[in-house]
Amino acid sequence: MATAAHLEKLNPAQRKAVTHGQALPEKGYRAGPLLIVAGAGTGKTDTLAHRVAHLVIHGVDPARIMMLTFTRRAATEMRRRAQEITRQALNEPLGGVSHSIAQRLSWTGTFHSIGNRLLRHYAPHLQLDPHFSVIDRADAADLIDSLRQELGLAGKEQRFPRKETCLQIYSNRVNTNTALQETLQRHYPWCAQWEQELTRLYRAYVEQKQHASLLDYDDLLLYWHAMMSEPRLAQHIGAHFDHVLVDEYQDTNRLQADILHALKPDGAGLAAVGDDAQAIYSFRAAAVENILGFAERFQPAAEVVTLAQNYRSTQQVLDVANALMAEAPRQHRKYLLSVRGEGTRPRLVTVDELQSQAEYVCQEVLRRREANVPLKRQAVLFRSASHSDLLEVELAKRKVPFVKYGGLRFLEAAHVKDLLAVLRWADNPRNTLAAFRTLQLLPGMGPVNARAAIEQLEAGAHSFEALKAFSPPETGELEWRRLIELMQSLGDAQRPWPGQLQLAREWYRPHCERLYEQFHTRLGDLEQLEALSGQYPSRERFLTELTLDPPHATSDLAGRPSLDEDYLVLSTIHSAKGMEWDTVYVLNVVDGTFPSEFSTGKPELIEEERRLLYVALTRAQNDLLLIVPLKFHLTHQSRQADAHVYGGRSRFMTEKVHKTLAALAFHAAPLPGGDALRDSGAPLSMDIAARLRDMW
Repeated sequence: MATAAHLEKLNPAQRKAVTHGQALPEKGYRAGPLLIVAGAGTGKTDTLAHRVAHLVIHGVDPARIMMLTFTRRAATEMRRRAQEITRQALNEPLGGVSHSIAQRLSWTGTFHSIGNRLLRHYAPHLQLDPHFSVIDRADAADLIDSLRQELGLAGKEQRFPRKETCLQIYSNRVNTNTALQETLQRHYPWCAQWEQELTRLYRAYVEQKQHASLLDYDDLLLYWHAMMSEPRLAQHIGAHFDHVLVDEYQDTNRLQADILHALKPDGAGLAAVGDDAQAIYSFRAAAVENILGFAERFQPAAEVVTLAQNYRSTQQVLDVANALMAEAPRQHRKYLLSVRGEGTRPRLVTVDELQSQAEYVCQEVLRRREANVPLKRQAVLFRSASHSDLLEVELAKRKVPFVKYGGLRFLEAAHVKDLLAVLRWADNPRNTLAAFRTLQLLPGMGPVNARAAIEQLEAGAHSFEALKAFSPPETGELEWRRLIELMQSLGDAQRPWPGQLQLAREWYRPHCERLYEQFHTRLGDLEQLEALSGQYPSRERFLTELTLDPPHATSDLAGRPSLDEDYLVLSTIHSAKGMEWDTVYVLNVVDGTFPSEFSTGKPELIEEERRLLYVALTRAQNDLLLIVPLKFHLTHQSRQADAHVYGGRSRFMTEKVHKTLAALAFHAAPLPGGDALRDSGAPLSMDIAARLRDMW
């Protein structure tokens, strides 16, 4: 039967998750709350896409499906897969019903992007300016820093938290929905003495954002959460959607869980997908309790379907992960079974010190490369970015190319921030952050004159026409007039979005050439930004989506182009989540790293460290190597010194886990010429004992 064709390749558990609920007599689909516990490598994305397709095939309007993800890329992929599955199930050529899905599945996106759209739509009911600007983390930190200065907190005799720490405290307090005092005591005890001062700072921060019609990253959730606390609004928004599907539910925080519950209080049409064993983001305020307590939040309890058939790893790799998680006290229990057979037994490799660890990894990487495992199919994972330092030196010595995940985001490059500031100011004339940055691009325009110009703009009801009455003393009249003409042109509500970025880029070009070295490369970045802007229907969508889900790379700060055929992957475990490689090496599997020394004070943090190690293990498809250095040299000593400590066995490496691993030891190469005396022919013998006796 054609409508069942999309279910044929699913295993029984996946099919149960996809078909949960029942089709309505005419068209549509009714379903109670559903939790899909999807173990690592069990095809969760495919299952979620099949469920969307299943709903559409049974007559659910795609425009009445909300799908929430944590990255825009995941949302795009989910939409693409759902369309393809529907097309195949209905046996359609390109086009037809399935073609409209991609267009009508418009409520697919990240929590923050969906929140942004809803807030703008309901702004009149929230006393909120619908033309608010969304600021990124860097701008939020800069705003907090300026307020620290104004309030005199930066000049305290004792150290007051820096702007980044202040923003982290604010973000944690907002996303966990806990009191500031509790946030400080639990996560920032050294800042507890500043509770009153921080309260003043955050109140000023909120007031300044409201005055300038700014929302930061956290505000999008905070305002959405507040909006859903009004029953009439919550009911009105929830009625727009028949089905709400959530990916990576284990990464949600308390605000997000409350928003979902307010959307669907009885759980009707709500389906959450996730894996509590991969909940590793508590430092971002994610709450593992959301997924552990999901089923009981509804009456009757939600249906729980567990996916345990693994398509990624061999069984012997999964045996290690299963043994590790079997000892976790509270979890959705599952036993991962591979469809790929037994495979090679993973290894627990003991080395004498960190340098030996680096040598061993290099040796194994090159050996596997010769055995036709490309460098790109191998990854070295570690708890913290600094743990790969010695390995990077050794790889460079052996001329092994590598890529390390992490680095400056595209939007953090100064020239990109400059151009976006111009557009943000045009989009929201009350945005003083954008105005301040744009004005100071002019030659001779310092902070004092920039503030005076902003005051002139405010006095003129934020009309760019008002700037004509202001004449900065050290800026040329021609430069000032060109800026005003640009802002009036961009600020014209009738001006279409296509071409605006080109207009701003042409105005900015001479300033970029004056302000920065290597401006040719930077101008190339801005051309790419202009090309990217064509994918968005409006200036607001472009600015907001770019802020919420920015690109990761910037050519301006890249090194020489890599012409190599291949490269090894180095990555922190947090950055590796969702990825997979043929061979995985895990560094420093000792107590103090797994679990981290900073997590040993609380049982819940130790359990998160267990889950972090589980994520590392389940990235491997065929080969897994856990490396245990015995000796760690102390830092802050001269290069000749040899003060060291011995690493303790990781508490996660229990007897049950050990039984799943093949143990071996690696010793670094001996000193060169170690056998020279044996080969010299002349016997050598010393009576050291007699010499020591003669000393006395």
